[in-house]
Amino acid sequence: MSSIVQPTRVLLDPLDATGAAIEARRWVWPLLLLAVCVSASGTAFSLRWDAGPAVVQRMQMTGQLERATETELSEEIQTASRKALVAGIAKGVFVMPLLTLVLAAALWVVAWLFDRTAPFGRLMSAAALAMLPIALYHLVFTVCALAQHSLSEARVQDLVPSSLAVLDGLSPKMAKVLRGVDFFNLWSVVLLGLGFSSATGMRKGRAVLLCTVLYVLFIGVVFIGAPALMAGGPGGPRGPGGGR
Repeated sequence: MSSIVQPTRVLLDPLDATGAAIEARRWVWPLLLLAVCVSASGTAFSLRWDAGPAVVQRMQMTGQLERATETELSEEIQTASRKALVAGIAKGVFVMPLLTLVLAAALWVVAWLFDRTAPFGRLMSAAALAMLPIALYHLVFTVCALAQHSLSEARVQDLVPSSLAVLDGLSPKMAKVLRGVDFFNLWSVVLLGLGFSSATGMRKGRAVLLCTVLYVLFIGVVFIGAPALMAGGPGGPRGPGGGR
C-alpha cells in the first residue's frame, strides 16, 4: 500500500514526500497512473469527438469529397473515430512511458553536466513523479470530455482552461506561446526540480530554477523557434524581399 500512497502524497506535500519517494524509487505506480489517465482521456475524446467536420475538410483538401458517396463518407468518419481511439490508448500505454524514460535520460545528462551522480532508478523516479500533475490533467480532461455532448478539435484545446492562452485579445502566435505557461506543466516542472534535488543532492532552489530554465528553453524551441524555421524554410511564406 505504501508504494501507492507514498507517490500520491507528492501532489499534496511535495517538499517532504518527494525525497522519501525518490529514496524508495517509487516510479512504477506513477507510471501506471499516467498511462491509465492518458488512455482514459484519449478514449473520452474519441467517444465525444465530432469527426465529421475534420474528415470533410481533409477530403476536400485531397479532392476525394466530390467522388465520395454518403456511405463512403460515413465509413471515413467511423474510421477516423476508431483511429482516434487507438491513438489515444497507444499514447497512454506506449508514448507517455517512453517520454518519461527519455526525461529520466535527460536528467542523467544534466546531472553529468553539473558533475552530479545519481542512480538511474532515482532519476526515473523523479521523472515519473513529475508526470503526476500531467496525469491529473488528463483525469480532469476525461471528466470534462465525458460531460460534453460532442467535441470539436478547436474545443479540445480550451476544454480545461489551465494556461494563459485563455486570456482575451491575444494574437494566434501569442496564444500559442502562452499555452506553455500552463498550471499543470509548471507544477510538473517544480516537482521535477524537487525530484532532481532529492536524487542528486543539489539544493532545492537551484534544482527548481534549473528545471524552470530548461522548460523555458523548451518552450522557446517548440513554440517560437520551430514555427519560425518552418515558416522561413524552403517553400514557406516569406515577407517582401525574402525578409522575416
